[in-house]
Amino acid sequence: MFKNLSDRFGEVLQKVRGQGRITEANIKDTLREVRMALLEADVALSVVKTFVDRVREKALGEEVSKSLVPGQALVKIVHDELVSIMGEANECLNLAAQPPAVVMVAGLQGSGKTTSMAKLARMLREREKKKVMVVSCDVYRPAAIDQLKTLAADVCVEFFPSKVMQKPVAIARAAIDAARKGFFDVLLIDTAGRLHVDEQMMDELRELHAVVNPVETLFVVDAMTGQDAANTARAFDQALSLTGVILTKSDGDARGGAALSIRQITGKPIKFLGVGEKTDALEPFHPDRVASRILGMGDVLSLVEEITQKIDQKKAEKLAQRLKKGQGFTLADFREQMEQMQAMGGISNLMDKLPGMNKLPDTVKAQMGDRETRRMIAIVNSMTLQEREFPGVIKGSRKKRIARGAGVQVQDVNRLLKQFTQMQKMMKKMKGGGLGKMVRGVKGRFPGMPPGGGLPF
Repeated sequence: MFKNLSDRFGEVLQKVRGQGRITEANIKDTLREVRMALLEADVALSVVKTFVDRVREKALGEEVSKSLVPGQALVKIVHDELVSIMGEANECLNLAAQPPAVVMVAGLQGSGKTTSMAKLARMLREREKKKVMVVSCDVYRPAAIDQLKTLAADVCVEFFPSKVMQKPVAIARAAIDAARKGFFDVLLIDTAGRLHVDEQMMDELRELHAVVNPVETLFVVDAMTGQDAANTARAFDQALSLTGVILTKSDGDARGGAALSIRQITGKPIKFLGVGEKTDALEPFHPDRVASRILGMGDVLSLVEEITQKIDQKKAEKLAQRLKKGQGFTLADFREQMEQMQAMGGISNLMDKLPGMNKLPDTVKAQMGDRETRRMIAIVNSMTLQEREFPGVIKGSRKKRIARGAGVQVQDVNRLLKQFTQMQKMMKKMKGGGLGKMVRGVKGRFPGMPPGGGLPF
């Protein structure tokens, strides 16, 4: 997400970073390019105007003119204003209500509403340790009920059954009663989507909202619709008094216009970002961290949180203990590290959060892509147990056999073995610690790549 905007901002702000003096003339030129970058990212015009005016006012103030590094001061102003238009701080769900806390989820058809609800249910169960029930009030799309039932089983939460011949209000009342009797902490209610905003749909949602009286009313919207996402959210807010927004498909949106427009236009916070198709691909929305990512500063805090949540701690500890005892780091361990990266959303997800990654050449990024990770795993899978344990035995004929088995070239096998050797050396220096220490140590290794390119681990 934000790739296009990040690239443009990087180019614009690089010009002023090294300047010894900020003048009205170079501020004007810089803000013209910033304005174009925001408009190209499909940020709403009113938001762009407010943003540019605020930056101009602060940039021409005494704080910048008296600064020893005025270019850096301007970058900070841009960062702070990005945070301001997106909402200052993360706003989590307010579940402070007598159980069950009812959360109603609304949105247009195709926005990823039902999937987002399953992701939210999983997050509440795993991170908040809540007992969660889900119910579908979408009686217009029969597959919606079956879809939620399947997803509920996948994320290990309770599913309350409903049928298409029932009234949404009757389903909701029955679900609330069942959740209360079952001592559930949270009840998530999925509502019917439409292809567009219409009055009949809004009337039905208003009626349902009045009956269930939810503590949270979340609007799910597709990030790829740009500033239209903010306009749709405003229409729903007028009908339902939304408490927050879930922005889906943000991993496929290179512009970021929706994220920068929604708060200003609706006054409602973005609470979560959908960052992938898997049920664990939901992140709390932190405006300050997102602003840092847009400006190429990375998001190390989110990266550390993700590592803590998704890394298999038992496996990591087992590996650390083995290395401390002087036992070697094997190709099987190497494969495990690659698999754990994939569990965290792939290398591209890690790169998005590491400082300076937007400055890497495209050729280097290509060598670090998720496709390359899958290829590396396939190569190790084509090896025998002996070869994984003792890679020194892998010579000419073995390399050809491994390459055939993985569907790659011998050069690819050679490259993997070289990267593995580099990682072995890194592991010896760190005395264990696995992926957690690798990621903390990787910042100092970029943008200078090791000989031969590819990942240094």
